[in-house]
Amino acid sequence: MKLIQGNSLQGTIHVPADKSISHRSIMFGAIAKGTTHVRNFLRGEDCLSTLHAFKALGVPIQDDGEVITIEGVGFDGLQAPAQALDIGNSGTTIRLIMGILSGAAFDTELFGDASLNKRPMNRVMMPLREMNAQLIGANDTEFPPIKIKGGQTLTPIHYQMPVASAQVKSALIFAALQTKGTSTIIEKELSRNHTEDMIRQFGGEITVTGKEITIHGPQELTGQEVVVPGDISSAAFFLVAGAILPNSHITLKNVGINPTRTGILTVLEQMGATIEQTEIDEANQSATLTVQTSALTSCVIEGEIIPYLIDELPIIALLATQAHGTTIIKDAEELKVKETNRIDATAEELQKLGADITPTEDGLIINGPTKLHGGSVSSRGDHRIGMMLQIAALLTDEAVELENPEAIAISYPTFFEDVETLVNGATL
Repeated sequence: MKLIQGNSLQGTIHVPADKSISHRSIMFGAIAKGTTHVRNFLRGEDCLSTLHAFKALGVPIQDDGEVITIEGVGFDGLQAPAQALDIGNSGTTIRLIMGILSGAAFDTELFGDASLNKRPMNRVMMPLREMNAQLIGANDTEFPPIKIKGGQTLTPIHYQMPVASAQVKSALIFAALQTKGTSTIIEKELSRNHTEDMIRQFGGEITVTGKEITIHGPQELTGQEVVVPGDISSAAFFLVAGAILPNSHITLKNVGINPTRTGILTVLEQMGATIEQTEIDEANQSATLTVQTSALTSCVIEGEIIPYLIDELPIIALLATQAHGTTIIKDAEELKVKETNRIDATAEELQKLGADITPTEDGLIINGPTKLHGGSVSSRGDHRIGMMLQIAALLTDEAVELENPEAIAISYPTFFEDVETLVNGATL
């Protein structure tokens, strides 16, 4: 596919709904008792994998195109699926559902596409086994398909997390909700807290003190009304585009600004970007964000901020190619176990377009500013790499061809349409 060309971006768009919250809205709605309504759900492929998985587990779910209605059955109301659950490409689905199904009365098997089946699962499986769950990877490895043996009585855990991962944390929290007793999870670094927030929203109890999370089980949750804000990880591509493309001015409506997700805003502002927040909705943790062309300087991105922007690091790397000086990203080993090894994928694909970028064991070193040129690149089946490369193509005067653009539909089905809208200076 030939990527869209354009010298500047103008206009207003609504980015897709938050992917993390969309996943969890289905999960919480299913394991709660009573009716949950979800509005502004992200109908991307990953989130639909979650929806289809819980339908297969016997949860009544209706989608009229506007509102998703879930008749929650509780943990004990889940039913054995007729066949193995196809999780597609969704790492969030498979890791979190392992925690939910570890305490189920029936056996389950989880598998994904070729990419997902290469992603390691031990970081979830090992602590769940400490809780008496029985999970077995393909041929006794840590890779899917994953078999979960039913009928296990889960036990509480005291667990010091070796990695900062909201997916691992959430899987353990879901398991802890089913145990009799008190579980404690200690984070390495604070990570996105949507699971903790939604437990409270659905009437549950959880205590967070610094990096220590305490859950008493078992708990019963109650169905709720959920309105999903826009996804800041999707907004990040246009926030960066607006900052690096000349004569640009972009407004993004209803973007989620949960404090554990706003590392991209911190980095943009640290590098000199001009961003304004208006129409702030504190209850829904959302705001309208406006960005315009800015003079950028390099910075070091490391430590505790990394979990707050882990999904945004590929587009931040592109941002750094247009900043003056050397930007260093480190402590980001987690990028190696995403849909691709995003450290290597980001470096190698941007190098094809002339970027001065070097991968390291735990991050990237980027020198800027660099004039990018055309070329042939690949998403490698990773939606965030694909979207980053489209924004990079806007910086070039030559054609950029993208292999496997369909991967972008995983999280942002209308991405190319929104790029066209802003290139044409329109408003959605």
